[in-house]
Amino acid sequence: MAEGQFTIVEEGSVTFPSGFSAGGLHCGLKKTDRHDLGAIVCEVPAAAAAVYTTNVFQAAPIKVTRESINSSGMLRAVIVNSGNANACTGKQGEADAYEMRNVFADIIGVAHEDVAVASTGVIGELLKMDRVRSGISQLPAKLEASEQGAEDFSQAILTTDLVKKTIAVELVIDGKTVRIGGAAKGSGMIHPNMATMLGFVTTDASIEPEALQLLLRQVTDLSFNMITVDGDTSTNDMLVAMASGLAGNNTLNEAHPDWEAFRVAMTHVCVHLAKAIARDGEGATKLVEVRVEGATSDEAAQAIAKTIIGSSLVKSAVFGADANWGRIIAAVGRAGQPVNPDTVDIALGDIVTLRQSSPVAFDEEAALEYLQGDTVVISVQLNMDNGKAKAWGCDLTYDYVRINAAYRT
Repeated sequence: MAEGQFTIVEEGSVTFPSGFSAGGLHCGLKKTDRHDLGAIVCEVPAAAAAVYTTNVFQAAPIKVTRESINSSGMLRAVIVNSGNANACTGKQGEADAYEMRNVFADIIGVAHEDVAVASTGVIGELLKMDRVRSGISQLPAKLEASEQGAEDFSQAILTTDLVKKTIAVELVIDGKTVRIGGAAKGSGMIHPNMATMLGFVTTDASIEPEALQLLLRQVTDLSFNMITVDGDTSTNDMLVAMASGLAGNNTLNEAHPDWEAFRVAMTHVCVHLAKAIARDGEGATKLVEVRVEGATSDEAAQAIAKTIIGSSLVKSAVFGADANWGRIIAAVGRAGQPVNPDTVDIALGDIVTLRQSSPVAFDEEAALEYLQGDTVVISVQLNMDNGKAKAWGCDLTYDYVRINAAYRT
């Protein structure tokens, strides 16, 4: 299926681009027998970039990964565990994160600084390093440049997620087929400015590390920074991109004639993963998309969209299939952005509920039927200028409280 200048590849993931293998296994960090340790490995040094949580309390793996990427702008691998966040664990947690990195690097025969580390799970508990060491020793045998390897990795990074989140696309640059793959996890503690989410993007494009870092920040602002599940920002969020360069294209940077095509494809990958996280929000039954147009700037539209999607009252109304547009306009008004109180239009799907800030008679039964679907689109037209943005989230359900009331126990 083609979309724009790229093609979406069914069942593709992080092993789709040339040069990458992945795998996962159960080492005993989770109480169930689900995979809880995984890795992505590149057969050559890969240009690398990352963005991290804005939470002041950043988990130990973030320090380690930041150091690894900053050392050269290159990576050979990333190792990930779930079931334990290794966050707020002091000097011991930091030492454990370095040990994860160094032991895995030694086993696969690369420099310590060529490996990134990510963790997700419960905050404030030390890793069971005997189990981690045992798992790392078995991990290289699980690495495959195949769909199965990608599947095992995707399973290894999940916590309260109900489904894996993956995607792959390909496009032509300089006459060469360039591939981009992605995998992510996230279900709760999700809020704009990164969240309990981990994301991994691989590509075989040749691209300068500085250009990859710039691009990753740009696409993050349009994707992962535009989702929310519950308004909480985690200690562990991380998005890592690796580029093997094996596609053979001329090295990408902003001056390359196909830069925009690559940017669009990368944005699609990250938006797809971000929406998948929002759809899989803890206890969620619906994906909610908020579209804001006519704002004074794109930044203003983003702030308004994120305020609406983060409103507990809006999320509760969507869960109850209640066409309570008053909650939406209240969120618009408290977003702290320029709004003309006389020119706002609101629609639920195709059902207009407000025009020029005045109520519009609408079919309540039709609205009920629409809101009972699994995807709900809220459109807000401010009629002021050309600023626009989209944000994604989910409804707020009884199950969200149930899951988080006993997360540790």
